[in-house]
Amino acid sequence: MIIKEATFVKSATNYKQCPPPDKHEVAFIGRSNVGKSSLINMLCNNSKLAKTSSTPGKTQTINHFLINKSWYLVDLPGYGYAKVNKQLRNTFESFISAYILNRPNLDCLFILVDSRHEPRKIDLEFIAWCGEKEIPIAIVMTKTDKLKPTELEHNIQVYINTLLQEWEETPPMFYTSAEKAQGKEELLEYIGEIVENEQVE
Repeated sequence: MIIKEATFVKSATNYKQCPPPDKHEVAFIGRSNVGKSSLINMLCNNSKLAKTSSTPGKTQTINHFLINKSWYLVDLPGYGYAKVNKQLRNTFESFISAYILNRPNLDCLFILVDSRHEPRKIDLEFIAWCGEKEIPIAIVMTKTDKLKPTELEHNIQVYINTLLQEWEETPPMFYTSAEKAQGKEELLEYIGEIVENEQVE
């Protein structure tokens, strides 16, 4: 899979405002400041596609991008950002969950976690919620270039062991660095298998 063209389509605050569900769709989500926008920009070869910011919580809408004129990549708001007020956080979480549960063409939800940290409760709770709702997911560990190989290997194994306490087998896992473009080919190959080999129901 090579992304040759990525075009912003629209932002929405409700799944009903999203483009018609007539194309394959994959979405990216993660805790605020996990490096989501940087990863999307790296995958799409466009440093300005998704807005990046040093301030967590920059993405506050469901953002659709049309890729290669054939499928959608969706940038979702980060969850669990403590510095926005509780009412705003609840609003974010309600429209994010409504999108995830009601978008019929969502083929995979990529959940981003920071490789520098051992499993965080908020990420594990979200992953478990997706499992309960039977949402197809994959886990993307970000910022792998910030760790020594032995540290990264340790954190990956801790994550796998933690997930296996609740899951019979782990969801697909990818190890990435937006800065170094690590994991790009593996992630795009997986997405390609999803969006090129199946018909949208």
